[in-house]
Amino acid sequence: MVKETLKDAEDRMSKAIDSLETDLRAIRTGRANPALLDRLTIDYYGVQTPINQVASVTAPEGRLLTIKPWDKSSLKAIEKAIRESDLGLTPGNDGTIIRLVLPQLTKERRHDLVKQVGKRGEESRVAIRNIRRDVLKDLEEGQKEGLVTEDELYRSKEQVQHLTDEYIKHVEELAKIKEEEIMEF
Repeated sequence: MVKETLKDAEDRMSKAIDSLETDLRAIRTGRANPALLDRLTIDYYGVQTPINQVASVTAPEGRLLTIKPWDKSSLKAIEKAIRESDLGLTPGNDGTIIRLVLPQLTKERRHDLVKQVGKRGEESRVAIRNIRRDVLKDLEEGQKEGLVTEDELYRSKEQVQHLTDEYIKHVEELAKIKEEEIMEF
């Protein structure tokens, strides 16, 4: 029971890290990155579809993204999704390609983005701690039911804490790297 519980904890903590990485990729830095549009979806024939599944998104220059839809009828829907997003970008459409010029980030905007990174990092740390709490509760219940010995419980608590510390350190590293990217001029 202990091994399965620890494996489950590691899997869940790993998913929290994956979620954080996805969130951080979507936060804009000074450079163009196609992952910036990963969260955006459009209404494509009645189905909410990610933009990267209906168009090719490239970054030909440092501050330019181009979106070339495979179906030209989706141009308007893509433009609308970008305008309504929280990205603060204005799409330029020439009938076949949408161009997104990423303006230089102001110092104030950079600080706001760093705060967003910090908030997402804290949410991930809380998620990891909640996983730790749940796992410890499961292990203690296992001891009460006689499935886990007192020695196993003590050792597994140390392992869970070590795992938690490891994943929280990883969260802090990811947030620090993203903050440095944002503050880069």
